[in-house]
Amino acid sequence: MKKYNLARKPYRFLHLDMPLFVGLLLLVIAGLFILYSASNENWSLVSKQIMRFAIAFVIMLIFAQIYPGRYKKWAPWIFAISLILLLLVLGVGAISKGAQRWLSLGLFTFQPSELMKLAVPIMLSAYLSEEHLPPNWRHIIVCFAMIIIPVLIIIKQPDLGTALIIAISGVFVLLLAGMSWKFIGSIIGLLTISLPVIWHFMRGYQRARVLTFFKPERDPLGRGYHIIQSKIAIGSGGFLGKGWLHGTQAHLHFLPANATDFIFGVCGEELGFIGCVLLLAIFLYIVGRGLYIARGAQDTFSRLLAGSLTLTFFVSFFVNIGMVIGILPVVGLPLPLISYGGTSMVTLMAGFGIIMSVHTHRKLLAS
Repeated sequence: MKKYNLARKPYRFLHLDMPLFVGLLLLVIAGLFILYSASNENWSLVSKQIMRFAIAFVIMLIFAQIYPGRYKKWAPWIFAISLILLLLVLGVGAISKGAQRWLSLGLFTFQPSELMKLAVPIMLSAYLSEEHLPPNWRHIIVCFAMIIIPVLIIIKQPDLGTALIIAISGVFVLLLAGMSWKFIGSIIGLLTISLPVIWHFMRGYQRARVLTFFKPERDPLGRGYHIIQSKIAIGSGGFLGKGWLHGTQAHLHFLPANATDFIFGVCGEELGFIGCVLLLAIFLYIVGRGLYIARGAQDTFSRLLAGSLTLTFFVSFFVNIGMVIGILPVVGLPLPLISYGGTSMVTLMAGFGIIMSVHTHRKLLAS
């Protein structure tokens, strides 16, 4: 095995993939500038976000040190513990704003549903990597059972946005494993037929979000207010934007949730079309690097896991931006590494740590 020069490339000993790390760092820096303006220059809020980023990067570094084979070995335990924590939420979880999603540990609370964003793709990747691919009907049914159980529990909390991301992360593992288009067509057909049943069991506010998506003007001062003000903010930014710290929609409190779910509206207003394109370029660069790492993975488990985590990140920012510009219903998902928040950021960075582990350990073995 080739020895590395510690003074020349110390990051290799930290198992950091520098192209991916640089992309994440650029996104974080851009996010802090946007958040500073979105929060009306609230340095206290930005400093809290910086502390969360510091913790998240440390966790990413820790996850990057773990050899991918260990994640495969630990997969049943990770999935089982995450599922138990989800069940505990239903019994003793803390309630906030009408939702029961958190477990209190005294000094802080956390969302066990966030752990499932990692547990589901790890478990499915481990299971399918031991089977002959592409998966047959029996394997696919088992995988869907492992997806549906936690998703139904999370929907009950209720947390439709997180449930959607977890379901998508599992489906991506199946797609990367070569699930046949015949089965995909069958699922789409089944979902189409089931739409009336799904509509019946949706909560009132969830139905209202769907109706608002099709026509936000039906309730311009109520449920349609968010998306209408978001469109105004983005449209008023034009090509070059009004300038950093010079937005009016957020600073005059017209744009709700301007530091969290609708922060992309602040970016559109202040940085304009050019700023939005540059931000999207960073997002797509990170996705491209993640897919490159997945493509070069040395084994099936690593390929499925790195690919599904990367594509789930893509869906996370695509859905957020889509709901802010009005092409998707509002589902309450933050813009990754841009929106103010903590738990989802830590989970996301842990996932990137796993992706880095796939790549850096591969390079060590290949030397």
